[in-house]
Amino acid sequence: MTQISPPSAPAAGDLPAPPADRPRLGVHRAWAVAAITFVTIIGAAAFASLPGLLIDPLHTEFGWSRGMIGFAVSVNLALYGLTAPFAAALMDRFGIRRVVAGALLIIAVGSALTVRMTQSWQLVVCWGVLVGLGSGSMALAFAATVTNRWFEARRGLVTGILTAGGAAGQLVFLPLLSWITEHHGWRPAALTVAVAAVAVVPFVWFLLRDHPADVGLAPYGAARFVPKPPPVVGAAGRTLRALREAARTSTFWLLAGTFAICGASTNGLVKTHFVPAAHDHGLPVTTAASLLAVIGVFDIAGTVASGWFTDRLSPRRLLAIYYGLRGLSLMFLPVLLGDSIHPPMVLFIVFYGLDWVATVPPTIALCREHYGDSGAIVFGWVLAAHQIGAAAVAYLGGVVRDTFGSYDLVWYSAGALCAIAALMSLVIRRRPVAVPALAVVG
Repeated sequence: MTQISPPSAPAAGDLPAPPADRPRLGVHRAWAVAAITFVTIIGAAAFASLPGLLIDPLHTEFGWSRGMIGFAVSVNLALYGLTAPFAAALMDRFGIRRVVAGALLIIAVGSALTVRMTQSWQLVVCWGVLVGLGSGSMALAFAATVTNRWFEARRGLVTGILTAGGAAGQLVFLPLLSWITEHHGWRPAALTVAVAAVAVVPFVWFLLRDHPADVGLAPYGAARFVPKPPPVVGAAGRTLRALREAARTSTFWLLAGTFAICGASTNGLVKTHFVPAAHDHGLPVTTAASLLAVIGVFDIAGTVASGWFTDRLSPRRLLAIYYGLRGLSLMFLPVLLGDSIHPPMVLFIVFYGLDWVATVPPTIALCREHYGDSGAIVFGWVLAAHQIGAAAVAYLGGVVRDTFGSYDLVWYSAGALCAIAALMSLVIRRRPVAVPALAVVG
């Protein structure tokens, strides 16, 4: 495989002046940046909480099939994934603040415009294209970029915390949005999403910083000051070159394949279809949405714990355990759904919640280990596979429900796929063969 050497270190005379802004009270500025990123991801998670609540209201009001509505959600999920790697490169070119603030505004516009739609294609454009593009720029590549720039130590833990921000947002907004949808209709719920996205913009613009060197600090845990790299031009070219180099390794395809199954079994299936599936069994929508929110509670604990484990244990073995347990839980779900909450269902919610996005910290760690400085961009492409898997199941799940009148086939199929992902994780090499970094310079 063609190897691209990392850029040489700058000469001593090129280094900036010694850091002028020291941490106060022993707290490194990186933790403040992580906190702002966490809040931003929470706000952005509001829009991700809505699609599963819209399926029945839109079907009732407009007569659109669940497959058609699922197609709009699948466009959203696919663009979310395909935008992520380019967003990571754009952050290197224009800075984190500009990219994230712009993404939040696009989300707000797309969500607000849905209240005026009368045709199904407008749902695809507003929610599928606009919100998909905006959310893709707010994807987990954002968390990976912040972690890689601001932290040398505790990267796994920080990745877990930031990833849990999405779950925290789901916890905050799902009960609220379900209540608004049930009592006031889906349009006020869509406007609530738009307002939430706009509300986060000032935090990003005025409080977030692109690099530790902007405030005269070394990354947290680093032994030396790291100068801020110059803007990297040619974001699209750099992103595609990183993909081309990574695609020559088997590790990339294994990571992409397992993460596609991850997306299929979470965002595509549970987040999109759990509420309507539970409603099919007689469970009220608000109650089903509350269960999905409780998944978010345990997701926070599970993801943070996964980050802690990733700093200490083999990431590939962790992935095998996570996928295996997830597949087992999905196999039992069809017999657990009913018209009321009972202890076995609560056990599933707790078990599944702990595993929801626990796969993210070890996946990011493997990307960083194998692809070095381009790890965030490569993870963006792996995340694209995640969202393509989610998009496929978001659409196919609706088609299966329309065809067979039940989601059971989808649950069993997702469980089998997770078992395959567990085996694929164990095949990933422990270390890269001979590539210290894929530092592609535009």
